[in-house]
Amino acid sequence: MTEDLRLLHVHAHPDDESSKGAASTARYVAEGVDVMVATCTGGERGSILNPKMDRPEVLANITEIRRQEMDAAREILGIRQEWLGWVDSGFPEGDPLPPLPEGCFAALKVEDAAAPLVKLIREFRPQVVTTYDENGGYPHPDHVMCHQITVAAFEAAGDPDAYPDLGTPWQPLKLYYHHTFHRERMKALHDAMVARGLESPYAERLKDWKPDPENERRITTRVECAEYFGVRDRALLAHATQIDPDGAWFAVPLEVHQQAWPTEDYELARSLVESEAPEDDLFAGLR
Repeated sequence: MTEDLRLLHVHAHPDDESSKGAASTARYVAEGVDVMVATCTGGERGSILNPKMDRPEVLANITEIRRQEMDAAREILGIRQEWLGWVDSGFPEGDPLPPLPEGCFAALKVEDAAAPLVKLIREFRPQVVTTYDENGGYPHPDHVMCHQITVAAFEAAGDPDAYPDLGTPWQPLKLYYHHTFHRERMKALHDAMVARGLESPYAERLKDWKPDPENERRITTRVECAEYFGVRDRALLAHATQIDPDGAWFAVPLEVHQQAWPTEDYELARSLVESEAPEDDLFAGLR
């Protein structure tokens, strides 16, 4: 039945599909699951985070370069991918925060921004959908809007009265939120580095990061995927404008990631099927 299973990840920008859930994606692809990524924006306003790519000719062509990076990551992960067509909002900074750019993704009405996602869900017909929690994973306006349109589309896609011109209704059965950068995982990676006599890139961050048991309890599903961490890393590196190969992520050796925290973690936010908690599979209850 695996070949009949379909998984849709909804992400805000190109590179999010590689930094959140990419190893479990690779595992499901290897199992024969049909995996699609919906990318809400083109990442047009994203900063260049790799110093080696911070060059005038890259900045001048950032939209096309980020599309090329997404193409490369898609091939590495073995997935399908669709652009929803919205424009990156950028990450506003300052006090007070500046207004969002006119016409950007996060400035749209949720019902309007959700329309192409409803259409995609009805065409692709996934049983499982993933996105970020209500905080966006972190408070980027595009991540928060990505959460909002995914929740709206999950509910609307199966409703024949909603968006009647956007295809035959299809109701996904499970909705998950990514929990990638939670404290418990970062602490495990930090402790593993220290135990090996290596410098941890997370020491400073953990110093002021208080335990949050309530947030940790939100995790319902841990997908074993350590053997695919190498695929994840190759997909990350394909996003060369965003990922610094000399940065904190790659300061932790692959084998430390695999041994210290061999899962990718999710929260089951909505389900129309029964499954036993805790889960070890996004398709628990479906196979």
